[in-house]
Amino acid sequence: MLSLHELQRRFSAAAIFGDPAAAASLGVIAGAIPPASRLAVYRNNILGNYRKVLAATYPVIKRLVGPAFFDAASDHYVRGHPSTRGDVNHYGGEFGDFLASYPPARKLAYLPDVARLEWAIDQSNIAADAPPLDLSALAAVASEQQADLRWSLHPAVRLLASPFPVLRIWQSNQPGYDGDDRIDLAEGAECLLVARVDVPVTVERIGAAEHAFLASLAGNASLAHAAESASGVDPRFALATILRTHVARRTIVAFRAPAISIEEGRE
Repeated sequence: MLSLHELQRRFSAAAIFGDPAAAASLGVIAGAIPPASRLAVYRNNILGNYRKVLAATYPVIKRLVGPAFFDAASDHYVRGHPSTRGDVNHYGGEFGDFLASYPPARKLAYLPDVARLEWAIDQSNIAADAPPLDLSALAAVASEQQADLRWSLHPAVRLLASPFPVLRIWQSNQPGYDGDDRIDLAEGAECLLVARVDVPVTVERIGAAEHAFLASLAGNASLAHAAESASGVDPRFALATILRTHVARRTIVAFRAPAISIEEGRE
């Protein structure tokens, strides 16, 4: 007798991928309806549900490429990236990377970054909240130790850098938009900060040095290393100003001291 895991694996192969060997091994009893047709009903329902899930997360992508293109891309994506968890709110995170390698989208070089922006907005919207930075605890840290602190961004903060004007593309494809929808892809690169702190999700452009600073903090760099990364992008980077701004706006919500090994502690 097949184990539950093996039965599920074969059913997935037959229902989603149309694998005839897997279908035959299941011994489907379908009455007057051929087993292949019965499985096709499941396949259409499964793929149709995933199309709806992805369309809810990527409405701008669907508008840009049209329903037929989007549905075909969705089906290819689902077959290559099956869901590994029951919560569909977190499904679809690799869609931007998928579009970057999807042959029919090869000429739409901006499309993957638009998808990454939509994913960032979607995940920011459902991320956990967090209290503001504890300023009294920060004040208690010795000044000579502050450069080594690690800083945490708000759970709803997302960062994106693109060589294309993806925010303009996203904005011009929102429902009810009545502005100028002419977009020059050569307008220049954009660095974006996506956030949701006590208000609906916002997307704003930030400077490249500011982006480098926040991305370094998100990557667990110390304050000193993050500032060095930002200064490498723009020598005029004003650390104190940027730090105060993002603490006040709750982009930055926590800090922690670096881990100290036993050997270091004995020195």
